Amino acid sequence: MARYSAEGARVILVCATRGEEGDILNPRMDRPGIKERMAEVREQELEAACALLGVHKIYQLGYRDSGMPGSDANAHPDAFTNASRDEVIARLLEIISIERPQVFLCYDEHKGYEHPDHVRVHQWGTEVWHVARERAGSGSFPAPQKLYYFATFTRERLSVLHEASVAEGIESPYAGWLDHWDEIGFAEPEITTRVDVAEYVHLRSQALLAHATQIDPDSFWLAIPDDVQRRIYPWEDYQLVESTVPTELPETDLFAGIEMQ
Repeated sequence: MARYSAEGARVILVCATRGEEGDILNPRMDRPGIKERMAEVREQELEAACALLGVHKIYQLGYRDSGMPGSDANAHPDAFTNASRDEVIARLLEIISIERPQVFLCYDEHKGYEHPDHVRVHQWGTEVWHVARERAGSGSFPAPQKLYYFATFTRERLSVLHEASVAEGIESPYAGWLDHWDEIGFAEPEITTRVDVAEYVHLRSQALLAHATQIDPDSFWLAIPDDVQRRIYPWEDYQLVESTVPTELPETDLFAGIEMQ
């Protein structure tokens, strides 16, 4: 997001829930009044992170956090997982009609993290892309031209960072992950697109820290220094799922094949 914003693209983020069920994962934020205001705090954190990354607009759908799988929150009538599929699709289509995105990104279907809201984002995010394309075929609807899934947690990426950590004398935060990779259940995505973000790694870390209730500065998220990540793995990975424009794989640009507006 930071790279494309800096290069002149309009970057939009759609957030499904307010995070009411979130835990305080950073001891520094475990203070009176935080948990009671979690939805408000999480929204403020998101705004701070997006400001660092150059995001132009956040669309808050405002659904209730569905909580972790099996929790009582799953059954709440206002939870995102229980929202009307038609309502969500309609709201996303309205955003697409306003913003006219050329590239559309959402979560993949991997089974490593079965949060109900992540599952819904994958399902309805993918579906709205197809609905938008159908409307484009029958009229003048401004449908996106490419659909990508994020490919954040891959064995390849974590292996490279693990080996770099060991070589640098840093205690690797990924050793346990790699030892139990098959048990964790992450499906290895097909990486089609690798975007160089070396100049923006520091902003990625700052944006993570902006999510102060969720990110402990001493946690694995920030265990490997920015300069090591910039040198060893300066990319963000994606899987191109659908495209209406010709492009050659592998790609180095999410906008490959697209005529910029």
